[in-house]
Amino acid sequence: MESTKLHVVFVPFPSPGHMNPMIDTARLFAKHGVNVTIITTHANASTFQKSIDTDFSSGYSIKTQLIEFPSAQVGLPEGAENVKDGTTSETLGKIIQGIMMLQDQIENQLQDLQPDCIVTDMIYPWTVESAAKLNIPRIYFYSSSIFSNCASYLVRKFRPHDDLVSDTQKFTIPCLPHTIEMTPLMLADWIRTKNSSTSSFGAIFESEKRSYGTLYNSFHELESDYEKLNKTTIGIKSWSVGPVSTWINKDDVKKTNRGDVGKEGELLNWLNTKSNESVLYVSFGSLTRLSHEQIVEVAYGLENSSHNFIWVVREKDKDEDGEGFLQSFEERMKESNKGYIIWNWAPQLLILDHPATGGIVTHCGWNSILESLSVGLPMIAWPMFAEQFYNEKLLVDVLKIGVSVGSKVNKFWSSVGEDALVRREEIAKAVEILMGSGEESKEMRMSARRLCDASKRSIEKGGHSYNNLLQLIDELKSVKIARELEKTRLDN
Repeated sequence: MESTKLHVVFVPFPSPGHMNPMIDTARLFAKHGVNVTIITTHANASTFQKSIDTDFSSGYSIKTQLIEFPSAQVGLPEGAENVKDGTTSETLGKIIQGIMMLQDQIENQLQDLQPDCIVTDMIYPWTVESAAKLNIPRIYFYSSSIFSNCASYLVRKFRPHDDLVSDTQKFTIPCLPHTIEMTPLMLADWIRTKNSSTSSFGAIFESEKRSYGTLYNSFHELESDYEKLNKTTIGIKSWSVGPVSTWINKDDVKKTNRGDVGKEGELLNWLNTKSNESVLYVSFGSLTRLSHEQIVEVAYGLENSSHNFIWVVREKDKDEDGEGFLQSFEERMKESNKGYIIWNWAPQLLILDHPATGGIVTHCGWNSILESLSVGLPMIAWPMFAEQFYNEKLLVDVLKIGVSVGSKVNKFWSSVGEDALVRREEIAKAVEILMGSGEESKEMRMSARRLCDASKRSIEKGGHSYNNLLQLIDELKSVKIARELEKTRLDN
């Protein structure tokens, strides 16, 4: 039986936004009868091993295959193996260097495991060759929206930003079913001007064309126009099988939301005193670092709006100014009972699911967007870097479930300057629109709820994502059988 079972190897990229959805996807494959192996390093495995062990003891065929992260070689402390551990540009550079050095170990594992298919993160373009050597399909895992992949493809192809007079002048992305306007400053620097990353990204996108297909953590009702466009423009097979996190956690949602009552009791008590849909949740994801100037603007923007809020702040953002700005702000909020500050880790699902929560400020990372949608919440879009500015356009202009805060510059945290500052007035204004009782707010809420319902239907038996996953697994089985028949023919 084991030998006829489909064996798929997953190779995640160690950054939360990439790794989490891939691990959830790998678990879904295992729950649908596939023999799954995840190749990763020790510290990264420790973040999800518990769920893998639970799946395994429930009778699913899933395991992690550990490889060594070259910490000493690149001069990193033990355990710094994930992009989120890069708190300075220097550490980040070393982590990326370490990740790139894993190629040989991964290739050796693939040779030993002899899988029937590999699903790898987009950031490992060399796995196209690894799959070719093994004569098996390589599936390109894209951890963001189909919209952002299409938009990025068209911007690279037509370069509508090239002949503009200034970086703040608007251009329209050609060939999209919706009118999407952007400025060159909203594009990643490697698209704006050729730099050391340009050719790396070129290789990544080139590898997609040479893959068997692309796997998306999205669902039909969310991006149907762009599923179609994806077929005609990028022209490669693709499957939307999301939202994977909602799907894999479907049965233990109650458990996740209970949380640690001791620690979260105070927060829950605070939320319970607030009326329905009156609290704004503010969180910028695991990779964003805000400058002190920006933190001050966020604080005053939230305080000047007339709405309750919960704000997740990183410990390292605390004391740059030496005057404890955030501590005194926190004291003031406790007195007014208007705001609640959470340091570092927040029980996000518990907060999003609470009836008092009425909206979220998001950095437009795809996982955060899907989490907000899974509870039907509209969003304030505050993109920071990478493809997040495309996701903002999807939320605000296409789906109409978001308000833009007016973020203008695509910059990774290590290089944020004055030009990227979003002012308190803009923040307060966006909060008023989203959390107010106006027509626009009502319509966004309704649309967000509709998409929430659609996302749930999509992962039920017979739903689009459910059918796509089963169809892909069947297709990979057929490829395996054809390959084995061919091998037998050649051997004879």
